[in-house]
Amino acid sequence: MTARPIPETVASLMPRAKAELSELVAFQSVADPAQFPKSECEAAAGWVADALTAEGFQDVALLDTPDGTQSVYGYLPGPAGAPTVLLYAHYDVQPPLDESAWLSPPFELTERNGRWYGRGTADCKGGLIMHLLALRALKADGGVPVGVKVVAEGSEEQGTGGLERYAEEHPELLVADAIVIGDAGNFRVGLPTVTATLRGMTMLRVTLNTLEGNLHSGQFGGAVPDALAAMIQLLASLRSEDGTTTVDGLAGDASWEGLQYPEEEFRRDAKVLDGVELIGAGTVADRIWARPAVTVIGIDCPPVVGATPSVQASARAQVSLRVPPGQDAVEATKLLTAHLESHAPWGARVTVEQVGQGQPFRADVTSPAYTSMAAAMRVAYPGEEMQTAGMGGSIPLCNTLAQLYPESEILLIGLSEPEAQIHAVNESVSPEELERLAVAEALFLRNYAESRQG
Repeated sequence: MTARPIPETVASLMPRAKAELSELVAFQSVADPAQFPKSECEAAAGWVADALTAEGFQDVALLDTPDGTQSVYGYLPGPAGAPTVLLYAHYDVQPPLDESAWLSPPFELTERNGRWYGRGTADCKGGLIMHLLALRALKADGGVPVGVKVVAEGSEEQGTGGLERYAEEHPELLVADAIVIGDAGNFRVGLPTVTATLRGMTMLRVTLNTLEGNLHSGQFGGAVPDALAAMIQLLASLRSEDGTTTVDGLAGDASWEGLQYPEEEFRRDAKVLDGVELIGAGTVADRIWARPAVTVIGIDCPPVVGATPSVQASARAQVSLRVPPGQDAVEATKLLTAHLESHAPWGARVTVEQVGQGQPFRADVTSPAYTSMAAAMRVAYPGEEMQTAGMGGSIPLCNTLAQLYPESEILLIGLSEPEAQIHAVNESVSPEELERLAVAEALFLRNYAESRQG
């Protein structure tokens, strides 16, 4: 009996994939016990471990990483002499933000207008399902032709570096000939894309203190230094008038060579309101893939409802800085810290705390693995050629793996195309993209095995 072609097999497995993704999405696996119970992440990790065990993986383990979270590991032996491929995803997710803004419950997979909605559907629980689909399709068509290691991280979204530190302490665990990071995405739906670069990041928490305690704004306002106003002025110093990031000593004039991002298309993807200008200078690709970008991601201040007429004695903010390839995240952290310490107005006392950091990454797109992936994507996406793009986000583990295993070929694919709205409300995944990328990954594993035999 002749096995069905890989695309047909993956198509037949999609109902199971939807059911499994529904189960995974139901776990409120935000790796921050201040927001969600740690038991939710532990339950999600257990689900992943059970899924790998059911697929015949050996040495399945819950890895207790130094940041207090768990990553899941498993190994599926391949034929004698076959190469080994590491498949990566993460099961932790961003918090849902304003749950009232979701059109359906964030932790309940809901189908709407041809897409599957729920936190983690694209970033990155869907990436794990993509890996399982690819492996199952190969099993149904004669077997998996390579050795496979799977690692599912438990704290990627928090940037606390648990898996990176664990890998550094156990370098033999994740060694592989090729590494597929399933946490990126196509440039747009239907256009097969591998990600060539990632910006790194640093995360700082800055606190300003000006008074021993809050004061009545009528009695003291106008003379005493307002910590919240000082914070606003300090944060404003991180951008020029056109919105360009301006951290003292940090270069911000690099250019992106390659696939460009038309401004109107970017405005549409980002849902920029009519009449509102984009910020920064240069092409869109320059700004989001090749240059640093600062974002104030949180600020502590009195809410409008219930506010009292007080001068604030202290203020706190969290600042994220994306660091492009070619720059060092450690040096960028030092420059950002120095900028914050030196630009606080009125002699306000400044405390800066580092809460996360990851280096940028640049892949070698000329490696044999990319040739194998390009051939696979031609089949999965008929009539389309594989494109290479950058990604403004960070996956700190990539740089760690590149340093630990300099001979490994690292590819980044995934489900986080613009319509997915990862990290925002109403995150979703295109089931067609999940199906096509699973086909591409299965064919890549076959192509890669054949290329190594030659």
